[in-house]
Amino acid sequence: MDGTDKVFKGRGGKGSNQSTAATSELSRAELEQGGRGLKAKIRRCRPRVVAVLGLEAFRVAFGQPKARFGPQKERIGTSRVWVLPNPSGLNATYQLPTLSKMFRKARKAAETISRAAL
Repeated sequence: MDGTDKVFKGRGGKGSNQSTAATSELSRAELEQGGRGLKAKIRRCRPRVVAVLGLEAFRVAFGQPKARFGPQKERIGTSRVWVLPNPSGLNATYQLPTLSKMFRKARKAAETISRAAL
């Protein structure tokens, strides 16, 4: 990163920084509110790439019910969006080798985008 990229961490929960252990701890309305707040922050900060962890949360919060892991067709403002599995221990679906491969692919794509922007 060249220092102009912004990094921020959104946490679920009533539009605040309330941490949750699982998406199921939040209502649909809370996820949608959090999605609106995160979209506004992304448009304001304009990072080149945004990675969202958790497919189900992304689907609800961003109104994309058919989203899949990986790069998304739609951007938020000018930012490209990637959805990745949440590496939480609660998510046993993806083991470390698979998670590493998915995160590495997203990182390489982000690096390519960053180099192209220079």
